[in-house]
Order: sequence, then structure tokens, then C-alpha cells
Amino acid sequence: MKTTCSLLLVFLFFRLFPGGHSGNGTSRPAVVNIGALFTFESSIGRVANIAIGEAVKDVNANSSILPRTILKVQMQNTNCSGFVGMVEALQFMETDTVAIIGPQSSVVAHIISHVANELQVPLLSFAATDPTLNSLQFPFFIRTTHSDTYQMAAVAEMVDFYNWKQVTAIYIDDDYGRNGLSALGDKLAERRCKISYKVGIPPESGANSSDTMDLLVKVAMMESRVIVLHVYPQKGFEIFSMANYLGMMGNGYVWIATDWLSSVLDSTPLDSDTMEKIQGVLVLRQHTADSDRKKAFISRWNSGGFPGLNSYGLFAYDSVWLVAQAIDKFFNQGGVISFSNDSRLSAGGDSNLHLDAMSIFNDGKLLLKNILQGDFVGLAGRIKFESDRSLVLPAYDVINVVGTGFRRVGYWSNYSGLSTVTPETLYTSPPNRSSADQQLYSVIWPGETSVKPRGWVFPNNGKQLRIGVPIRVSYKEFVSPVRGTSDKFQGFCIDVFTAALNLLQYPVPYQFVPVGDGKKNPSYTDIVNSVYTGVLDAAIGDIAIVTNRTKIVDFSQPYVASGLVVVVPFRKLNTGAWAFLRPFSPIMWIVTGCFFLAVGIVVWILEHRINDEFRGPPKRQIITVLWFSFSTLFFAHRENTVSTLGRMVLLIWLFVVLIINSSYTASLTSILTVQQLFSPIKGIESLKEGDDPIGYQTGSFAEYYLGEELRIPKSRLIELGSPEEYAAALQKGPKNGGVAAIVDERPYVELFLASQCTFRIVGQEFTKSGWGFAFPRDSPLAVDISTAILELSENGDLQRIHDKWLVGSSCSSETSEIESDRLHLKSFVGLFLICGVACFVALVIYFVQVIRKLYRTEPNEALESGQGSSSRSRSIHRLLSIMDEKKDTSKKGRSSKRRKLETSLSDNSRLGEFEKNERREMEMEISRRNMNGNGISPE
Repeated sequence: MKTTCSLLLVFLFFRLFPGGHSGNGTSRPAVVNIGALFTFESSIGRVANIAIGEAVKDVNANSSILPRTILKVQMQNTNCSGFVGMVEALQFMETDTVAIIGPQSSVVAHIISHVANELQVPLLSFAATDPTLNSLQFPFFIRTTHSDTYQMAAVAEMVDFYNWKQVTAIYIDDDYGRNGLSALGDKLAERRCKISYKVGIPPESGANSSDTMDLLVKVAMMESRVIVLHVYPQKGFEIFSMANYLGMMGNGYVWIATDWLSSVLDSTPLDSDTMEKIQGVLVLRQHTADSDRKKAFISRWNSGGFPGLNSYGLFAYDSVWLVAQAIDKFFNQGGVISFSNDSRLSAGGDSNLHLDAMSIFNDGKLLLKNILQGDFVGLAGRIKFESDRSLVLPAYDVINVVGTGFRRVGYWSNYSGLSTVTPETLYTSPPNRSSADQQLYSVIWPGETSVKPRGWVFPNNGKQLRIGVPIRVSYKEFVSPVRGTSDKFQGFCIDVFTAALNLLQYPVPYQFVPVGDGKKNPSYTDIVNSVYTGVLDAAIGDIAIVTNRTKIVDFSQPYVASGLVVVVPFRKLNTGAWAFLRPFSPIMWIVTGCFFLAVGIVVWILEHRINDEFRGPPKRQIITVLWFSFSTLFFAHRENTVSTLGRMVLLIWLFVVLIINSSYTASLTSILTVQQLFSPIKGIESLKEGDDPIGYQTGSFAEYYLGEELRIPKSRLIELGSPEEYAAALQKGPKNGGVAAIVDERPYVELFLASQCTFRIVGQEFTKSGWGFAFPRDSPLAVDISTAILELSENGDLQRIHDKWLVGSSCSSETSEIESDRLHLKSFVGLFLICGVACFVALVIYFVQVIRKLYRTEPNEALESGQGSSSRSRSIHRLLSIMDEKKDTSKKGRSSKRRKLETSLSDNSRLGEFEKNERREMEMEISRRNMNGNGISPE
């Protein structure tokens, strides 16, 4: 095919250019020729024809652009034909054309771009949106509109905004449609959405109405109700008409049309019948910024009686100005419009094909460079190219067809996504793509409803969902087949699933598919993998939601909280003769005893010099220290503390003793009055550190977790299939061929312990998970089922189902711990630390006082006896003496005591004389009264 096209191209050159052509003119010629290629009769072409003509007039009327030079445009009608477009592009070279505006068709642009590359003539397309045209394959192709890459990004963000996950794409099966659809798939994938079904429509030359109808019937039977329509206008309206006939424009459907529809709506008034068939459709339109210049041009356009102006007309107008400015700059740089023959083709010798007739624009690269460096504000907005040759700041209007017209419901820009604020306003602020700021106004959907469609239904093709259900051989309360049937199941998990389905607003056709051989529990990881590979459409049952499974499927909201726990056998711990030692751990007893002695010694040091009760022979002092230390335990110490430091230490220590006494009493009471249970295994850590066998349930993810996450050797893991095997293995123990513990999920364990009261859970759950139903990734049913499960939980139905199948444990009243919690040292570290600091501070203050006294007496003795080692030994001896001597034994102290004694004796003698005088006066008073009573005068 490529060889045929090449020969055809050469043949056309031979026919069109029988002789070579080259031209050398002045740097500023009187006329500069440009060409324009588009389809005259299309909605875009009719507007572009007028817009290009108006642009040429405005350029020639502006003296600041191309002075003394007339810009002349020659227009050719391609009729959307690549072959015709190529021929007409070659014809432009007869008039020394330096640039071509167009084509509007992406298919034609692909073909003409090869010609432009060979002739080195810039090709500026205002309507070819095929993303692949940006390729390095076409260096002389310049897109002066926005690529479909951005339009499809807008569609993908709209799909994600409304929480739809799948779309059906109807596209025209040519370069324009296929490449646009490829861009849509990429953009949807970025948001974890996808195209679930693709429908390619043959181009106009191969279109057939009956075939199109058959394709739409298939679309109607698919799951997705979100349809993206990326075709040409004529075919698009035909599809809408057929869809309306098939009832596909009613409730539940979503239609998103690309900008082909907006170009028609803007430029051509549609009859009421056509408008009725496209009600509720969402349409994208290339956004053009409002400006005074644009308003003036639209006013002039409307006054000229022209058809409606669409965005492509504005881009066509700006393309002419872009070329004009580039040519003006080209001339200012000394560029000359000249053409020359291709030496590669003239080397053919005497060939009758006359290939030397092909001419090349010599300074085409310079003009191309100037075009790509263009930067100005046109009618459509800012015209400037990025490094990948795409226009800056791509944006689209989102419009909704309603009634006899349409209304804008928002904008999309590559800068900030969906918004109800104009992109120009957003450009003044930092970009913000957070989901909370993505907004659109309300939409009237097909069927004249404002309620957002769900976007999907179950396929109407007779296919039922294949839902995998495990055949359990143990714990059948959760899920088990109904006796005598192969595809009916019952149990807690089944009731939850059916109750959730009953809350949905739509029917769900499904069939249960048994998984397992009925001899042992199947692997739940294999069941989840079957959902991932498409063998099953979903899986229900007691399926744990764990990390490695969530990577391949989506789970519903958990309907049961779960987690791995450790189950061990226990024995009752009798009190015994030495039960009073159990409240404290051994280290606690040791540290407490050490602190009793330490506090006694500290108090003795602080009181020894000033308190007679802490003095005496060494034996007596040792007994005093021991008695004082341990008597504080019962607050029965007889010795009084005199010093301030001693009282401070004792006060803090008595507070510590109070706390220890209270804690000991409470713990001992619990030990003596509450049944205690004992097991050497305290939890998963102690189990992991040992080497005893560990049991797990067949098919459970516990095997993976123990082996892969906790790195427990597989040789220690024992597979067990039923509660009976659990009990037997635990009772045997690790030394008799059993296991030391069972690791399983809490729901199973609670059901196991309901009838096995000799086992208990130790430690805490060491994983946090739940049970859920598995669905393929991005399944919309997973979201609806999750919502239904939440509703079941809120209205109490989930608890009622639980109570129906999972009866409460008969051993649930025995809730005591496996081993009573002893009082450990870590619970009292703070108290001991405070007491220790108090002792240390008191000793520091005490020794500072002693050392100060030592240095007051030491200098005099040093002067008398000299320096040396004997002096140091005397200092140490003196220090010990000061610490041992009684503080008030000095002469000053004795004289003070003598004075106090003498004063006391003197006071006593005076008190005796006073008492004698008092007694004498009383006797005289009594005798006087007696005399008065007998009538005798005292005189």
C-alpha cells in the first residue's frame, strides 16, 4: 500500500509540474500566497471559509503587519477526501504558496502532512484534533487548535466526577476516531476507569444504517449505560435518531458527545425534531476566552448575516494572523521566498517521469520556526505553543442540551479540572485539582430527570452472575450447602448477602457456583484469584479482607470484624501456701526490699548527728536501721526524725509505702477470691519465640501470615480441619503429637469456644481485618452492596442475622484472664524514682554541710602538722569523726545547757518562796472569815 501511494504521489507531481520552477524575488514581495484546505459544505468549513476571508481582510488592512505586501489566500475544497486534499495541496505550489491553513479533517491531515514535509511548507490545521499528529513524523504540521488528548481528559474527569467506572465508546473507525478513542482509554485508566465496550462505525464511504442499528442493539445489551460518542456530525445525528428509536435516550442512560456536536449547535440551528432526540446529552466545546476584541468580531459577524460562529472559526481566524506575523518576522530576518528543485529526484537521469519538476520552499524551516515562536492574544485566547507544539492552557466548556437549546454547566481546564468558574479566573490562582474543588452545575439527564443515573445495569443478554461459594466442612454455621442440593446454600454469610441484595433498587440475576470438594475447606486465596481472572463474577462467604487479596479484587464493606487470635489450653491456678507472694513479681520483691534498706540507711545518716535515737553502739545502730526500715511498712516506726531532710525523705517514702500496701492488698484479694487461670503462652510473641507446633485452619490465610509475615518455619505449622481436631490437638499438647496453640480468626474461635470451655484466648488480636464479599476491580456492584451492608448494620438486621446463626457462648461467663496480672516493677518505677531522687538530694545537702564544717577546721590543723599523705588521711579521719559526733557536744553547748539549768533552778526557788507566801496569806484569810462568823471583830 505504501509503495502504491508513493508511485501515485510521483505520478501526480509529474502531471502537475511538467517543468521545474524556482523563483527569486525581493525580500518584500508585493504579494504573498497562502493556501486553505477544508470541506466547504461542513458546519466547520462554512464558518472557516468566512473566518479565513475576514482574517485576510483584517491583516491587509493593518499597516503594522506585512507593510507594502498583500496577503492572498487560495481556498480549496477537500470534501473530506485524503486523495483530493493531496492533489490540491500540490496545486498550491504553482502559485508559490508558503503556508497552508488546514485541513480540517484529521484523515486528510495525515496524508497532506507527508507532502508538507517534502515541500517544507508549514501546514497549520485549525480543526484536525487527532492526537498522533503531534508526532515527530510530521515536523511541518502545526495544530492551531487543541488536541483530542485534552478533550478525552475532560471526558475522563467527567466520568470520574460522577463516580462511573465504565463507559461504552462509539467512534468513527478512521484515524480521527481510533486515535481519539486510544487517548480516551489512557485517560480513563489514569482514574481507574475503563472502556468496557467499543463500537467502531465505518466511515461515510462504508456506512450502512442497518449495520449501525445492529451495533446499537448490542450496546443496549451491555452493562455500561454511559456512552461516549466520538464521530462526525452526519453519522452522530443518525446514531441519536436510532438510539431514540431503541429507547436508549431515556432514563438511566448517559450520553457524552465530543465537540463535533457543539460545532453544529453553535453554527447551525436545528429543527425541533432533531433537538428532541438529543435531550439531556452532555457536550464538550472548545473554550475561548471572552475579550473586547472577540465581542467586536462577533458583533461584526452577526451583522454580516453569516451562519453561527463556532470555536473552530475563531481558531481559523487566529491561524491566519499567526501566519501573517510569522511571515512579517521572516521578512524582517532577511528571509526570501524562493523555491528549488529536489536534487534527490533530479538524479534519476533521463526518466520520462520528470521528477525534477518537484520544488521545495528553501526557507520553509525558518518560517516554521517563526510560527512556533508566535505569542499573541487572538480571538480564541492566547496563541502560544508548548514544547510539544500544543497550544497553551487547553480548556473546554461543558454544555447540556435542554429544551430548544443548551446551557453551560461548567468548564474543564487542564489547569484545574472541572469548575463552575471560568478558566481565566482560575489561572490567577495556584492550580487546585483536589476532588472537593471539582464542581459542575446540575444536569438534566436523558429522560428529563435531574437524578444522576447509576451509569450501569446488569447486561440484558441472559447471563447471570457466577458467584463462588466455598463448600465448608467445618463451621457450617457460616456457609454450607442445603442438604440435597448442589447450588443452594445457607448460613450466616448467605443471609447477609441476600439481605443486602434485597435492599438494592434493581434486580441482580445470579447463580451460586460451589467451590471445593466437600472433603476439606477450599483455599480462599484460590477463590479470590478466580474472581480476578474472570472465572467467577464474585465470591461470597467467610472471606477475610487481607492485603494481598485487596491488590487484585475489590471487597465490599466488612460485615464481620475479624482478626487472628491465639487459643491455648489452660489450667486452674490454685492459691496454695505461698499465695501471698504472688501479687508481686520476683524483681518487684527484690527492688522493694532494697528500697526499704536504702531509705533506712539514708534516714540514719541524716539523723545520726542530732538524734539520740539513732546513736549508740554499732550493734544497736544496725538494729535501729533495720527496725526503722521495715517498720515503716506498717507505719509502726518508734524513732522520731528531727532533721528537716530526714523528715522530707520519710514523708515521701511513707507515701510510696502507702501505694505499695494498697496495690498489694488489692492484688492479693483478687488472687484469693477470683478463680485464676494459667498458661505458659502469653500471646503471639511468646508463641513465635518458642519451637512448639502451631495449628491453623485449612484454607485460612493464617498459614500465609504465620509463614510469610511472622517468619515461623512451616515445619511448625500443623493443618487442622475441624473444631474436633482443634480440641484433640490442644489436649494432646506439643509433647504428645498435638499443638501448643491454635491461631485462627476470631469468629471461628468464638464459635469453637462456645462448646469447648477448657481453652481460652491469650493476648490480643494481632491482626485487624474483617470479612467481605469479593468483586472484580472497579465493580459498581461492590459499592452498592457496601452501602446495603451499612444499612443492614444501622437498622439492626445484621445483628439479628448474627444472633440467628451464631449462638452466644456457654462459656462466655468465664471471662477471667489466663493468668492473673502480677504487679510488676514497671508499674512503680515512678514512685521509686521520686523516692530515690529525694534520698539523693537529701544526702547531697547533708554532705555539703559536713564538708563545709570540715574545711572550717582543717586549715588550722594543716598549718600545725604540715602537708603530705598524712594530712589527707587526717582529713578523711576528721570527716568521719564529724559525721559520727553529736552536734551539741561542744563547750559552748555544755555552758549553754548549764545556764539553762541554773536559770531553771533559780526559777524553782523563787516559785517555792512565792508558794509559801501564798499559803500564809490564805491561812490568814480563812481565820479572818471565821472570826467574822463568830461576831468577833478583827481588831
